[in-house]
Amino acid sequence: MAITKSAKKALRQSEKRRTVNREWKDKLKEAIKKAETEKTAAAVSFAYKIADKSAKKHIIKVNKAARIKSRLSRLLSPPAGRAGKK
Repeated sequence: MAITKSAKKALRQSEKRRTVNREWKDKLKEAIKKAETEKTAAAVSFAYKIADKSAKKHIIKVNKAARIKSRLSRLLSPPAGRAGKK
């Protein structure tokens, strides 16, 4: 357990940050699942918003947010390069 005053404060801060980060990660996972099941523009847009905010708060990396958004965008658009082929 923490002994010094500064170590106790650091422990309190890390616990607060952990709970906030966990809330944002859970919110992001729920938004992604909802977008994948509903496949509506509103659900995908909400998931985009949560992914961007999570990246802005350094909960996930910017590149991970971009990957999530890329995968979600494929839900709304038809596969490219398949039109007209039999």
